[in-house]
Amino acid sequence: MTATARAGTPARRVTAAVPDVRIAIDGPGSSGKSSVGMAAALILGLRFVDTGLLYRALAWLATRRGIALDDGPGVAALAPDVELAPDADGRLARVRVDGRDVTRSVRAAAVDRMVSEVARQPDVRTALVSVQRRLAADAGIVMVGRDIGTVVLPGADLKVYLDASAAERARRRALERGLDPEGPETAAIRADLERRDAVDSGRAIAPLRPADDAIVLVTDGMPFDVVVEHVVELARARLAAAAADGVEGRGR
Repeated sequence: MTATARAGTPARRVTAAVPDVRIAIDGPGSSGKSSVGMAAALILGLRFVDTGLLYRALAWLATRRGIALDDGPGVAALAPDVELAPDADGRLARVRVDGRDVTRSVRAAAVDRMVSEVARQPDVRTALVSVQRRLAADAGIVMVGRDIGTVVLPGADLKVYLDASAAERARRRALERGLDPEGPETAAIRADLERRDAVDSGRAIAPLRPADDAIVLVTDGMPFDVVVEHVVELARARLAAAAADGVEGRGR
């Protein structure tokens, strides 16, 4: 499975074997949506894209080029310079700028504090929503973010909202970074998560919230594999139902 997508002109090269299903996974920062979505996509044979990478990439690139994060048109104009590329499993989980892999840079902790300001700009959201929809139109996909089920793919076959307490999410992020889950750095992470939750849920454009028809999973205390298994089972049930509807439709 191969695909390459530039924010301005995403490619349409995928394999015909990809199931034709769109799965939207939303949730706050460090709720596990990206890691769960990646694992579920691999099991289901679907493409994967973490839309947060696009916003993170624009925030990082804007600072590199001296553009203010609240300059919506200026940041949005950078979108064609950002490219999502496949990893070894074909998931669009790597970021390239000017042909250079900058995935590690855009995932840095410093970008955590920038991305909400970029994501709240209407011009940026307009530019990236169109990119995300074109990606989803290519073939089946698992797409994760904060407004996939509500704005980007309101007609998705399956919508899942992954949630967890701020304390649990801070603990997970601390462990990912090799920090003491009980230390002061983790307390700072929690405060930053709570700040970003307030910004994302309170913004006028595409606020963070579950879609009305989303399945909400609160994952505190749930092992990662159990969450992935649950999402995969939900997706397979939707695929089976869609296949059954198709058979019935042809029989009428």
